[in-house]
Amino acid sequence: MKFLRFIFIPISFSLVFAACSQGDATKLKIKKTDSTGYVAPAPGYISPLDFEKYRNAVSDFYNNDLVAKGFNGGIIVAKKGRIIFEAYHGFFNLKKKDSLTPHSAFHLASVSKTFTAMATLKLIQMGKLNLDDDLKKFFPNFPYDNVKVKYLLSHRSGLPNYIYFMQKLGWDTHQYCSNEDMLAYMIKYRPNPTSTPNTHFEYCNTNYALLGLIIEKASGKNYADFLQEQFFTPLHMNDTYVFNMSDSATAMPSYDWRGRQEKLMFLDTGFGDKNIYSTPEDLLKWDQAMYTNEIFTPQTLEEAYTPYSNEKPGIRNYGYGWRMNVYPNGKKIIYHNGWWHGNNTVFIRMIQDSATIIVLGNKYNPYIYKSKKMAEIFEPSSIMEDEEKDMKPLNNEKTTPSHKTISHKKYHAKKRVVRRRR
Repeated sequence: MKFLRFIFIPISFSLVFAACSQGDATKLKIKKTDSTGYVAPAPGYISPLDFEKYRNAVSDFYNNDLVAKGFNGGIIVAKKGRIIFEAYHGFFNLKKKDSLTPHSAFHLASVSKTFTAMATLKLIQMGKLNLDDDLKKFFPNFPYDNVKVKYLLSHRSGLPNYIYFMQKLGWDTHQYCSNEDMLAYMIKYRPNPTSTPNTHFEYCNTNYALLGLIIEKASGKNYADFLQEQFFTPLHMNDTYVFNMSDSATAMPSYDWRGRQEKLMFLDTGFGDKNIYSTPEDLLKWDQAMYTNEIFTPQTLEEAYTPYSNEKPGIRNYGYGWRMNVYPNGKKIIYHNGWWHGNNTVFIRMIQDSATIIVLGNKYNPYIYKSKKMAEIFEPSSIMEDEEKDMKPLNNEKTTPSHKTISHKKYHAKKRVVRRRR
């Protein structure tokens, strides 16, 4: 049930065997040739005293705030690319009782947005896109004016959220909804925008579903192939993939807080805003690649980490595909959380301290979002503010919450209200 290791303990043959004997539960990937020549950065030095201090603090959090609270998932905490703590607790499939391993790929939910944003910026870096491109360049019948690529990236488009409007406008929820279906509904029905473009931040999954389509237009490849070619293959992210329905038999299932398996629903075939599956180890590779200039230029990374939502005072902000805390001393914590069905994800990058916190779960557990407390282990003055006031549950009880985080208590209180109304 529990898989735990630290980097200074050699991996035994039995653990390697366990990691390779997942059977049907692990999606087998066909290795593709890497023509980029990417070389991963070597882990940096941490003194034995600091290593032990960090490891003990993370271990205490893991045992007391995750495992003791019903955690089912995987965790990696690293500094300078060196793994301080790595553990896997629980099961890939709760019924089969097949233990999680380092190769168990979790649905990243909205952490997927980090890949979509960086793929968009990669295309800009390649000269195939511009931040100021109007969406009508890609979709001539797009019904909204002055919506630019950069407004999608920074959630400042003012567009309505397809998570809500598709069903409201009559979509048959027995049919899966593709990105193209969403776009067609926007063109046909023109659901009301929430605001004028570039007037304020409003988190919206439509933005990233549209970016997924724009990536395909600009690259001439489908979204999954472009990410595989540009990121997953060169970074040796061998357990990472973009979900489609052919993966439904082998992809990791998710569970509600009671342990009941979540069923696929009509919103489960889209891409761009969700539907990337990955592991803590692969996400650490993704994190470390952004400390080099091999995949992205310094200018591209600076654009990604620049705060664009400055109309409200405070440390919370959003860049291009990244949430962030921006402190008066100039330090930034770059991060993203996710929630889709029973999947909870936390990906925190303390870029000035070169520290990384990755926690992925497939059984709904609000304590996973408390993982931000571990930031204080590396930078005691870092206080990561909550983002719950940006988050809203879906209004229909039959649909599970979107990628956005609300508290366990608030979510189930909402469900009780819906039941009373029926």
